[in-house]
Amino acid sequence: MDYSQFLAMKQEIGLLVVFLLVFLYDTFMPRRSQGGLSVFTIILFAVFTVWGFMPCMGSCADSAFAGMYVTSPVMMAIKGILNVGVLIVLIQANKWANSEIQIMRRGEFYELLLVTLFGMYLMISARHFLLFVIGLEAASLPLAAMVAFDKNHYESHEAAVKYILTAVFSSAIFMMGLSFVYGLTGSLYFSTIASVVALEETSAMLIVALAFVVAGVGFKLSLVPFHLWTADVYQGAPTSVTSYLSVISKGAAAFAFLVILTQVFGAVYSDIWEWMLYALVILTITVGNLFALRQTNMKRFLAFSSISQAGYIMLGVVACNAMGMASLMYYILVYVFSNLAAFGVIQAIENKTGKVGMADYNGLHKTNPWLSFTMMLAMFSLAGIPPFAGFFSKFFIFTGAIAQGSIAIYVLVLIALINTIVSLFYYLLVVKAMYINPEQPVVGAFRSACSERIGMWICVAGIIGLGIVSCFYDHLLELSGTFGLF
Repeated sequence: MDYSQFLAMKQEIGLLVVFLLVFLYDTFMPRRSQGGLSVFTIILFAVFTVWGFMPCMGSCADSAFAGMYVTSPVMMAIKGILNVGVLIVLIQANKWANSEIQIMRRGEFYELLLVTLFGMYLMISARHFLLFVIGLEAASLPLAAMVAFDKNHYESHEAAVKYILTAVFSSAIFMMGLSFVYGLTGSLYFSTIASVVALEETSAMLIVALAFVVAGVGFKLSLVPFHLWTADVYQGAPTSVTSYLSVISKGAAAFAFLVILTQVFGAVYSDIWEWMLYALVILTITVGNLFALRQTNMKRFLAFSSISQAGYIMLGVVACNAMGMASLMYYILVYVFSNLAAFGVIQAIENKTGKVGMADYNGLHKTNPWLSFTMMLAMFSLAGIPPFAGFFSKFFIFTGAIAQGSIAIYVLVLIALINTIVSLFYYLLVVKAMYINPEQPVVGAFRSACSERIGMWICVAGIIGLGIVSCFYDHLLELSGTFGLF
């Protein structure tokens, strides 16, 4: 075996180094030095994140292990976007991880998080379904332990049970689909499967196989009707874990979904999975919006919001072109800043008061104007109100989808636009509670932790900055056109 092949896995090896250093610090450092674990992890991961964007990371595609693993500047950019989100999660989770209840297990939290991120890396770069499944399970199983991290809370245990059962069920469906694919093609390599599928006529087994594969990944993305676990898990899990689930896990699943559909089943796009995705997108956006209208718990509210956002994300997959790829990357980046800003406010208030109800935000601007301002920007960005970054992310992803040119895609985008109006209504409910409702403030004035403020500052800068410097999308489009997955 030629061990030089591992050099193609620069980001994976870098992440493993971060994991080992955090593990060694947590295991062997004396007790008096354990207080620095969180700062050590954040600084180390920040250096790793910056290193991931360096030109020295490479400017050409590479592969390893007989084509099972592939990397390119586009994939490095995708992993870099995920790293930015993880860094913000680590910063925002600092106070919670160092609380009296969690301080003995904070090392485990960081280590589990890094293992799940490593699995997501493998999902994105896999070109063989065996490696993809390894990455999928590495990303899914540790998340169940993270969801159950609040061991003294019954809701956390319940959420973990629901998550693990759903993960096992979705993996079983996905593996069933892969068994059909292997039976049809005799291979698990993406390129070989794509060649065989392109030459053969569409069969009932191929349709069933693709439906099972879409369903298996749909669970990870919380696409309707595979979304039923989302609200309960988001509510029961610690808020730091919920924010990680809602952004990083969903972003990685979206990228992996795009890779599978385009690289493996691209030849049957118009025959099979185009219409599957149209139905899924419409259901996901509509159901997510309608159920979000009824929520009074902020974590459940953002759970259904994230379901709806998953539908918009899938428009980048439906586009099936370089513009769709660039739009998907840009949308995920904006979503990272917008959603983590909202969860940062929720976490700061929950850590101080334990309150997570929407009614608890009545009059918040009178006692905590900075938190209210951050939440307002997050809601405006998620709703797609100009000039914030969320407006441009929706504009670009709609443009990428329309570039396909069919009548059906115009109808699909029109339905998505109508749903944007519905989403604007329930996002503004939060702003109304903070700024307009006449009730006396429920949450008293307090100063959030330094790490929480830093996390929110980064998110606010991202929301405003990407709205002003939206030309960043041009770079992603150029990158996707040159080194794209297509």
